[in-house]
Amino acid sequence: MASSKYTTPVFKKDQPDDSYKFQPLPKPTGQYPFRLPIQEVMPGISEQKLVFHMVGDTGSIRNPDYQRLVANAMRLQYTEADGVENKPQFLYHLGDVVYNHGEAIRYDDQFFTPYQTYPGEIFAIPGNHDSDVNPESQVPYHSLEAFKTVFCDTQRRQVPFSNNSNRLSIVQPNVYWTLQTSLANIIGLCSNVPKYGIITSEQREWFINELKAADAERPDKALLVCLHHAPYTADINHGSSQPMISFLEDAFEEAGVRPNLVLSGHVHNYQRLCKTYADGVSVPFIVAGGGGYDELHAIAATDDERFTNDSPLLNDVKLEQYVDNRHGFLKITIEKENTELTLTGEYYTLPHELPEGNETEEAVLADRFTINII
Repeated sequence: MASSKYTTPVFKKDQPDDSYKFQPLPKPTGQYPFRLPIQEVMPGISEQKLVFHMVGDTGSIRNPDYQRLVANAMRLQYTEADGVENKPQFLYHLGDVVYNHGEAIRYDDQFFTPYQTYPGEIFAIPGNHDSDVNPESQVPYHSLEAFKTVFCDTQRRQVPFSNNSNRLSIVQPNVYWTLQTSLANIIGLCSNVPKYGIITSEQREWFINELKAADAERPDKALLVCLHHAPYTADINHGSSQPMISFLEDAFEEAGVRPNLVLSGHVHNYQRLCKTYADGVSVPFIVAGGGGYDELHAIAATDDERFTNDSPLLNDVKLEQYVDNRHGFLKITIEKENTELTLTGEYYTLPHELPEGNETEEAVLADRFTINII
């Protein structure tokens, strides 16, 4: 008889302390407070409807087929969309663009080639693998050096290690930054290399200020928070991150602001969790790290003694939906009708067993949720 799965997030017991892997962040390329109005990159973008993809953990050294399958499925959603207003306008990457150590030589195979036909712009926050440094590299480099070249440039240009790709660099002002659109502010964090993440006091102060600034624009704009390391998760590989839970919840309390949605990667599956706070307000926490890395992470079984949900940090958080056996991606739609703003999330999956020679398999809707921005 199969064991039942957890319906709450879990902690992995006996977690190792790998905080020694922390890497200092590179200098910003833009000015504080590190905001990028989307019109500077995408002039003429609609002010009534925002449609975009989100996915994490796409890179893979051993088997790139799943990444290509996901990338092609997202491309098809653009080319086959019913009307211009329904076309996804960009991809927001939730980290781990390349494996295993953020090296420039890996970007062609793991980023530029798989996304060469993706029609939209690609923004990103870094993951732990993007931030890491290969100690065996014959060419010395610094943490996030290649990521910064691709995503945090001072002007748009061809990336020297892109194998002459037509995809130009992006001008994000920092490795943690805010994407400003007419319908949403998307705050992206950099949670560094260690398995459960580390965020410095300097970034924490910036984050609290960005929460307050974004909150001042609600309810006209949604507020999304993105970070690579998943705070709440029920998977068997990582388990929930106590440092990220404490960081986020303390910052929300100090700012007096909670986002409409929190999104992360790191865990190689899809999970929709929901935390209900003492005042009755609920916030979805989405894990969308099934973007292409060939090894998926299963949801923990309740009889697996390596995990526990016995912690006050996990109280009032429920796992409402998950997909742990297929790769996939999110499509987010934010739409304004009269004075009302609605956010809809849709998670699409691809077959885990690849059809012979088929890289254009149509994605299947696996989950859907809606948030009314109040």
